[in-house]
Amino acid sequence: MYAIVEIAGQQFKVEKGRKLYVHRLADAEGAGVSFDKVLLIDNDGKVAVGAPTVKDAKVEATVLKHLKDDKVIVFKKKRRKGYQKQNGHRQCLTQIEIKDIIA
Repeated sequence: MYAIVEIAGQQFKVEKGRKLYVHRLADAEGAGVSFDKVLLIDNDGKVAVGAPTVKDAKVEATVLKHLKDDKVIVFKKKRRKGYQKQNGHRQCLTQIEIKDIIA
């Protein structure tokens, strides 16, 4: 059984027991989180597609930890103009574990 769920503006394929990284959530570590924007549920070949969401369906998860992703270097340059600019960026993430999919 799996579901397609929208978390913090992005769509993820989730299964029970799976861990994934999402954009930073405001919940504390160890707290339970519920996502109700379930777009699709597949239960052993029986597919339920929402319009736009599946009614009375939600995904229960637990926040494991907050962390930062690897640094991404942003380098801008215009040739023959003497313009160079370098920036770094580290995205704030939250690791969650999917506990249950309620259909």
